[in-house]
Amino acid sequence: MSKQPVILELLPWPEIAELREKNGGLLLLPLGATEQHGPHLPVAMDTLLAGEICHAASARTGVPVLSTLRYTVSQGHTAKWPGTFSIRHETFIHTLNDLCDWAVATGWKKILLVNSHFGNDASARVAVDQIRLRHIGALQIALLNVFQLTPKIWKHYTSDADDLHANKAETDLMLYLFPDLVRNDLLSRSDDRDRTQKTVFSYPVSQTSLNGVTGSPSLANAEDGKKLFIEMTHALVEKIDLAVVETPPLEPELWDSIPHPHRSRY
Repeated sequence: MSKQPVILELLPWPEIAELREKNGGLLLLPLGATEQHGPHLPVAMDTLLAGEICHAASARTGVPVLSTLRYTVSQGHTAKWPGTFSIRHETFIHTLNDLCDWAVATGWKKILLVNSHFGNDASARVAVDQIRLRHIGALQIALLNVFQLTPKIWKHYTSDADDLHANKAETDLMLYLFPDLVRNDLLSRSDDRDRTQKTVFSYPVSQTSLNGVTGSPSLANAEDGKKLFIEMTHALVEKIDLAVVETPPLEPELWDSIPHPHRSRY
C-alpha cells in the first residue's frame, strides 16, 4: 500500500513502465470541470474534488492517477455567469477516445474514469461504450461518478436539492478540503431553491437558478465535508480493489468468437 499518491505526470517513463505491470495495469483518470459554482465557490470545484479523491485513493492502493481533465462539458451553465469554460460534447468524447487509444498503445489494461461533474455523465457514457467495443480484449473501462458511489453518498448530495449545484454537499467538501477558497461571508446569502422538481423538460442552469446555486450552501460545514470525503474515498478504494482483479465473465475462447462489426473510430 502506498502512502503517497502515484501521480503519473511526475514520473519518468521507466518508472511508468514498471507501474503498468502492477494492479492489473489499472489507471485512474479524474474528470473535473471549469464552471461557475455560485458566488461562494471557485470555478475549479469539480476539478479539485476529482483530483483530491483520486489522489487519496491512489495513496491507499498504489494505482497511478492521470492528470485531471479540467475543461469538459459545462455547456448547461451557459454564459450567464463568467468563469465557465466548456468544450463541446463531441470534443469531450473524442478526447476520452484519444486518451484511451494511447493507453492501449502504451500497454495499459484498465481505466477508471472518476467523474465529479454531472454534466460529463452522458458524454462519458457514450465514450465508454465506443472504447469498450473498439478495444475488446485489450482494455477494460468504467465510469464512476463520485457523487453516486453509494446510495448514502447520493442521499447526502441531494439532501437539499435534487437538481443540485454548489449546494450543501459540495460546499461541505470544499470547506473541508480547501477552506481558503470558500467565500464564507457569502454563504448565508447564496441559497437558491430547486425549481425543477415537477418539470417535464430539462433546462440549463440559467433558466432555473438566480445565482448559479441550486440548494442550501448556508447549511454547510467542514465536519460534514470530512465525513463525506472519507466515505467517498473508502467507496472508491473498494471499487478500485475490485477493478484490479476483475476479468470478463466469459473466458476469451468464448467471446473471441463473437463478431465485432463496429470497430471504427467513434
